[in-house]
Amino acid sequence: MSDELDDLKTLMDAATPAPDEKRRVVNLELARKNFADLQGSRPGTRPNVKRGPLARVTEGTKAMLNAISTRGALAATTAIAAVALIMIVPQIRDGVLSPRFGTETRVIGQPQAVRPSGRSDAETAEMDLEEPVVEAPMVVEEALEPLAKRSLLSQGHLGDSTVAPSVSSDAFHPPARPEQSSEEFANAETNSLKVTAEEPVSTFSIDVDTASYAIVRSSLLAGHLPPRDAVRIEEMVNYFPYTYPAPDGAVPFQPSITVMPSPWNTGTRLVHIGIQGTLPVIEERPALNLVFLIDTSGSMQDANKLPLLKQSLRLMLPELRPADQVSIVTYAGSAGQVLEPTTAADQAKILRALEQLDAGGSTAGQAGLQQAYQVAEDMAAEGEVTRVILATDGDFNVGLSDPEALKEFISDKRDSGTYLSVLGFGRGNLDDATMQALAQNGNGQAAYIDALSEARKVLVDQLTGALFPIANDVKIQVEFNPAQIAEYRLIGYETRALRREDFSNDTVDAGDIGAGHSVTAIYEVTPVGSNAIRNAPLRYGNTAPASDSDEIGYFKLRYKTPGDTRSQLIEQPILVGQGRQTDDVRFSVAIAGFGQLLRGGTYLSDWSYDDAIAMGNTARGSDPFGYRAEAVTLMRLAQSLSK
Repeated sequence: MSDELDDLKTLMDAATPAPDEKRRVVNLELARKNFADLQGSRPGTRPNVKRGPLARVTEGTKAMLNAISTRGALAATTAIAAVALIMIVPQIRDGVLSPRFGTETRVIGQPQAVRPSGRSDAETAEMDLEEPVVEAPMVVEEALEPLAKRSLLSQGHLGDSTVAPSVSSDAFHPPARPEQSSEEFANAETNSLKVTAEEPVSTFSIDVDTASYAIVRSSLLAGHLPPRDAVRIEEMVNYFPYTYPAPDGAVPFQPSITVMPSPWNTGTRLVHIGIQGTLPVIEERPALNLVFLIDTSGSMQDANKLPLLKQSLRLMLPELRPADQVSIVTYAGSAGQVLEPTTAADQAKILRALEQLDAGGSTAGQAGLQQAYQVAEDMAAEGEVTRVILATDGDFNVGLSDPEALKEFISDKRDSGTYLSVLGFGRGNLDDATMQALAQNGNGQAAYIDALSEARKVLVDQLTGALFPIANDVKIQVEFNPAQIAEYRLIGYETRALRREDFSNDTVDAGDIGAGHSVTAIYEVTPVGSNAIRNAPLRYGNTAPASDSDEIGYFKLRYKTPGDTRSQLIEQPILVGQGRQTDDVRFSVAIAGFGQLLRGGTYLSDWSYDDAIAMGNTARGSDPFGYRAEAVTLMRLAQSLSK
């Protein structure tokens, strides 16, 4: 057998051609070049990162390639590249990144050197001087970021250029509870039930802000119920567009009142008040002067803050007309103007200024506000609308940070004709109380932007209403007839309450309505003789006289035309059975009930999320933007989280 094998070897050696040394050198050099190009280790392409275990594999291949034949060199190159890629594929388990080789693991967010088993520190240090290669793919770390940031990516909220990492949903879990934060929200205790005979008059300022609804949505989508004080029911109700009857042109408003049975308390009724503002011809609107006051402090660096802010303003720019002007002022440590007044037609210049913004430093809110108002005053002209738009996470931690001091400062500037609106971004240190103080006293609107879709709603679909006021200092007063109504309560508007005498006092500031805006207010009332009356009669109280009138109350509204100092009055009686239960009316009631559930449901008896969901679904009506469908989804989510 041995002789036969020797003969076979002799024959194979004779059949094998002699090696061509020159060809072997050329092919070997080509194989090395291709391998280097693929791995990014050729001079000029190698990344400047800490070398990893793959470098040790690469060094071993050099000697191997020198020892094999021409044909083997090409095959070995491909095989080694495949093996190297397999070796660097990480394993993810319980949020920990574990390389396949070595005995150590690396926790996400804590980079460490990975040393294979059996190597000393000296050997590792020596090999670290060799060619650097890229370690485990960074996309894995991105996939394990918090759910809130990941949702921005997966929904395309950060622009088309951002691609969400493709990983299993098992790699992350939404937080069961909100992270520690310094958030502060402006709210008050739920309005109590009033006895009509003792306090028949209710007075409040209207509110068209929408920040609360977006904050509630942000909390629910992050996997936890919103803070109770973050829920302002009037802002949730007024988040949605309604098609109330439009005014005929003689006055800027058309009130529409509906009296209907309460869905949550047998024996009570709801008085639903809908007010629709007129929408002027867009082409005839005055020129607009906008100063974007942008917070670029260190707290704004998260993806749902400054990056989302830039994308949001990008959406807004095409909606402006060539005659409009834009300026940009930033504040972080110190304030500065990064864009002088520029016509909206020069979008390229405005966008370049936006893209250059970076986050860093502390928050010099006072200096930023002062400079923004100075720029706005320089831009203002007769017959034009001038407005400062503050975009921030609300972290005013340097300078004029006290809400009362801010209120006084903004009020003084408001009287000069420059209004202030506030756009909130991000969570964690959201100072909602400061944002509300700024917007309410600046004759502006406060909105919270948690996604690019919300930016489109606020800055595109409702831009005219947000920037062009049709009435200032709008107040509502309702007097209930004690002969018909025993008790009542206003649902929401806790932070907008006014004294009775404030209604006729034109020096008292109140809310403002923009072009095309609608406002909704809802009272729950208890008729005289109803079994639902909660307050027992007083021993020495006066009994209200009986009345056969169908008039259960009287509605009044005061407003000022922009620029005027004297208010005008709109009034009408409220009658039993007045109005129709349209989808708009019923859906707004469903949202009012949803908000009360989130705040604890003190006055809802056994009315539940199931009831809110059912009512919301049957009253969705025309929903071209999907806002109402989204609201029902949030109700379902809140129901699950409440368990």
